[in-house]
Amino acid sequence: MSGRREHEVGDVDPRNVETTGQIVSPTLVGRDEELQRLLPALARPPAVVVIEGEAGIGKTRLVAELASRPELADRPVLTGGCVHIREPFPLGPVVEALRGGGEHLTAAGLSPVTGALRPLLPELAHLLPAMPESLGDRVGERHRVFRGLAELIGSLGPVVLILEDMHWADEQTVEFLGYLLSDPPAGLCVMFTFRGEEVGPGVRALTARLPASVARVQVALPPFGTAATSELAASALGAERVSEDFASYLCDRASGLPFAIQELLALLRARGTLVRRGSGWARKTIDELDVPIGVRDSVLERVSHLTAAARAAVEAAAVLEVLVPVPALVATCRVSRQEALDGLDEALERGLLLEQSGKVGFRHLLAVQAVYDSIPLSRRQDLHSRAASAVRELNPVPLGQVAHHLRHAGLVQDWVEAAEKAADRAIALGDDSEAVRLLEAVLRHAPLEDGRRSRLAVKLGWASTDARQEVNVVGLLSDALGRELPRAVRGELLFLLAVNLERAADEPERQWQVFAEAVEYLDGQPALAVHAMVGLGLPTTPNVPLAEHVAWLERALEQLPAIDEPALTVFILGKVAMVLTAMGDPRWATLASRMLEQTGGAPAHRREVIAYSSLGMDACYAGHHEMAERLLTAAMRGAAGCDATRMAEIFCRKGLAVLAYSRGTWDGLAEEVAFLVDRLTDRPRYRALVDAIAACLALARGELDAARRQLDDVVDRCLAMGAIDLLPLPMSSYIRLATTQGGGAAVIERAEAACAVWEARGLWPVSVRTVPALVEALVTADRLEEAEELVSRVEQRLRGLDAPLAPAALAQARGLITAGTARWQAAADQLVTAAEAYDRLRCPYEAAQAREQAAGCLFRLGDRRAEDLLQQTLTEYGRLGARWDLDRAALLARRQGVSSPARHRSGPRGYGSTLSPREDEVARLAATGLSNKEIARELFLSAKTVDKHLGAALRKLGLHSRTALAHHLRDGAG
Repeated sequence: MSGRREHEVGDVDPRNVETTGQIVSPTLVGRDEELQRLLPALARPPAVVVIEGEAGIGKTRLVAELASRPELADRPVLTGGCVHIREPFPLGPVVEALRGGGEHLTAAGLSPVTGALRPLLPELAHLLPAMPESLGDRVGERHRVFRGLAELIGSLGPVVLILEDMHWADEQTVEFLGYLLSDPPAGLCVMFTFRGEEVGPGVRALTARLPASVARVQVALPPFGTAATSELAASALGAERVSEDFASYLCDRASGLPFAIQELLALLRARGTLVRRGSGWARKTIDELDVPIGVRDSVLERVSHLTAAARAAVEAAAVLEVLVPVPALVATCRVSRQEALDGLDEALERGLLLEQSGKVGFRHLLAVQAVYDSIPLSRRQDLHSRAASAVRELNPVPLGQVAHHLRHAGLVQDWVEAAEKAADRAIALGDDSEAVRLLEAVLRHAPLEDGRRSRLAVKLGWASTDARQEVNVVGLLSDALGRELPRAVRGELLFLLAVNLERAADEPERQWQVFAEAVEYLDGQPALAVHAMVGLGLPTTPNVPLAEHVAWLERALEQLPAIDEPALTVFILGKVAMVLTAMGDPRWATLASRMLEQTGGAPAHRREVIAYSSLGMDACYAGHHEMAERLLTAAMRGAAGCDATRMAEIFCRKGLAVLAYSRGTWDGLAEEVAFLVDRLTDRPRYRALVDAIAACLALARGELDAARRQLDDVVDRCLAMGAIDLLPLPMSSYIRLATTQGGGAAVIERAEAACAVWEARGLWPVSVRTVPALVEALVTADRLEEAEELVSRVEQRLRGLDAPLAPAALAQARGLITAGTARWQAAADQLVTAAEAYDRLRCPYEAAQAREQAAGCLFRLGDRRAEDLLQQTLTEYGRLGARWDLDRAALLARRQGVSSPARHRSGPRGYGSTLSPREDEVARLAATGLSNKEIARELFLSAKTVDKHLGAALRKLGLHSRTALAHHLRDGAG
């Protein structure tokens, strides 16, 4: 019932979060299927619609949505609700509904029997006949009222009668509805809602035997899963999306109840735990949240009506929290065995507890917490002690539950021992996040002697490095280091502290210092020492000379013979090669060959996968696209086939996304990036990279305001983290956008500051891609001398280095400078040379930009080659879907009288009825019989993206099945 995670929420409207009294989704979410089932019935009366679901599931919200649909716009919608206190208000919900129907009534046509309704409907007395004489028979009087109500409803014509919370309906209401529905008016639609676990058999029987002419539809609303929760939270917060982890937290905490999800969001906001973080919102780290008051009161009110034995069973279930076998619950109860059994039966019959697969417990966590919070502390501790003993008898023993109960029973030393055993089991099973949770709690809250504290801190450090979620354990590791420790333990803890600092992408100076200190203590642990040396070789620390970084990398390579772990050797080779690639040091290729040879080109261990993906990523940055594709593809396949974690696969997909952007294979890339953004919430360095791709794509699509915000944010984050190798992609787009929007001076200053860092760290081979954009900004600002000096300096720094992007980028930059001096022919030649160099690297977006710039120069000369260059540019921008660039180039074309290629109405890519390359690829794989999931694995896409491409392919080809697609392609028509 506690959590220490931070969950990112993207693009939240602060007005929703900071000023409204409630957090409510403005639109109905997650009930499309139910709407599609219910609306057809309501559109064809007479009909009965039943909506069933537990408290907070969204019955009322669905009813409101149905009532507002245009299909019902021409019909009165009358609504009444049952109340818990039934007497003295029989027929209350029906009367409440009819009170709103006066405007649709006329006095004409009503028979005398409706006069019997005057006492019930004084608001309509002026429209009703005179009160009939008394019959002197209560049953007869009631039947006359029923007749009058039925006639009145029928006189309204087509009408929708909504009666909510029918589980609280009084007997007369149920009886009347049975009467009404036995022969309903032709235009009547009745809609009921109720809680299935509380509704009586009489209400259920109302729809059991309806006339054949009456349509009947019943839906049971299920709790939301993570996807629907994500959509609801995003809608309620005014966000484009929320992260999968945040949605999972909300879903689990609220058990998928939409009402509770929104209440939890409101609680987060009200407590100040929903806070601005970068471009999004996050939840502060807190130990526990209260149950939403509406849910709590509902549960406790029901518990208050139980016998003492049943309350004992319910309290035991709340303390146990999870579903358990009956003997465990009985042993936890503070009553005799027979009383516990009797109480359990009562709680099950009342629907407070449920039985599932031989286990019993609460339906959802909010009910657990409501009851748990109501138990006095001393009784609660005793129940936890009893629960610990009870669950110890289960086979296998749930160690995590044992630890939980011992802690809350106040048995501290027993808790520490149980928690360590549970953490060990979690680690053995690969559940590092659970191990972190257990160990973190012990280290924070238990009094420990130094030896045990250091041992547990080492376990925590290792578990945290492998856990998917980022957990801030820096303070706990630092605290352990403040004690008297053996030399080897100190070295290991220092190493783990540095790794956690690196993972958090925070305090780069401290990270470097801790790695350096760790090396001094790791003389007897060569594997860790070499790993620390690689950390010291990463050129991300300010004020550390580049030569010192390289020296540490060379020391790491010298130590490799002392490593007897092949996978670790490959890891070190890959990491060192990664850094050398970014520096343009040609030795990277030799190390890459060693790595490939040692693994046979197929990584089979998690560390090997990381080595491949790390080197592949920096190879992509530097322009070694073929090597990047080879390494990243192999890493992706290795991640799927070895012991690699799910996060290793995500890292590989991240690298492939960068490669896809660089090579202009953008079809489906936006969806892939959105997928990765959600899964990298707790990895700030890697999240920054996919955010950068998202921002660059937004700019290309012409979403300028969003792109400016995103680019500004991601550039700030990269600079703050020292992630300067990630900076060139977003910085290039940032400069291009600012240059067109008149923000040149400020952005030039910012870019030149980044250039100074790149130069100090020796990273021009990857950063050279920013030079053309910066030169264009300088030329636009009439700062030609500075542009010339920049290019000359970069050329000098790159001399002798392995930098594939340099010839193309520098030729483009030289062409822009030459154009700034109005030497149009020379400028065009340089720009065409740049475009051809980009073509060889398979960088179509940059090539198109260079051709556009060359065409502009040639138009100045009246050179007919300009038209051909511009046509190529327009076609390429259209293929990419780069609407911002396409609009700019199309404007140039119109000014010069050049016809532009027609845009297909379905989108900017310009494929028309022809399959895009990705659609063709997906279609051909589908024709072989592969499922969407299998195709997704083959192409490293999400199944949803595959489904989208396959659907588009079938639609364009006029086909309706995979079988038809197979025949179509086999016959050569595709």
